Amino acid sequence: MSSTELVVDARGLTKAYRDGEIRYPALRGVDLQVRAGEFVALMGPSGSGKSTLLHVIAGLDRPDGGQLRVAGHDLPSMDETALALFRRRCVGIVFQYFNLLHHLDALTNVMLPALLAGTPPGVARARALALLETLDIASLAAKRPPQLSGGERQRVAIARALINEPMLLLADEPTGSVDRGAAEHILDLLAAANARGQTIVLVTHDPAVAGHARRVLHLRNGQIVAGAAAPA
Repeated sequence: MSSTELVVDARGLTKAYRDGEIRYPALRGVDLQVRAGEFVALMGPSGSGKSTLLHVIAGLDRPDGGQLRVAGHDLPSMDETALALFRRRCVGIVFQYFNLLHHLDALTNVMLPALLAGTPPGVARARALALLETLDIASLAAKRPPQLSGGERQRVAIARALINEPMLLLADEPTGSVDRGAAEHILDLLAAANARGQTIVLVTHDPAVAGHARRVLHLRNGQIVAGAAAPA
């Protein structure tokens, strides 16, 4: 994909959640354009809409209104099967709370997206082991998530998101559960992925983490209130 093409093109996105009769707006007319190869950070206080926006871009949640194209796909028009295939082919996701499968060991958790994409098991295993080695957790390959610390689970989740070398990497607080040294290691890994051409949209509350991005946007009350919503 050319660096002038938009991987994310969101216009006027709205999203609200309901609790009985009470409606809670999460996104209020968000415009966001991200070009191929960009590294964009989203910042804002808790409840500002950062994670909701990331989930909508990933096709995990549907917007109530607005237009959204990701990697050339018109997400609001796609059914759940098509969205699952889109994620498998185009997107890697680092969830804030990891979303690892507790009955599988760390190695298999990392391998799973590659296996679902049709990668031969031997190739998937080699890729997964290499990523675990890069993240300094190869010795934990046989352990299941309940046997791992929060920081170790975080790194397994990052390896899983990277294994298919996705066009778009969406990372929700990828350094939130690790110490500063491990955080720098993770950010170096993300920078290397970006240097290889992967597009990254990262959610963080940490200005030091956001400083690794090329463009930083600030959300408040479901709106982008600072930073350029479109690339220069």
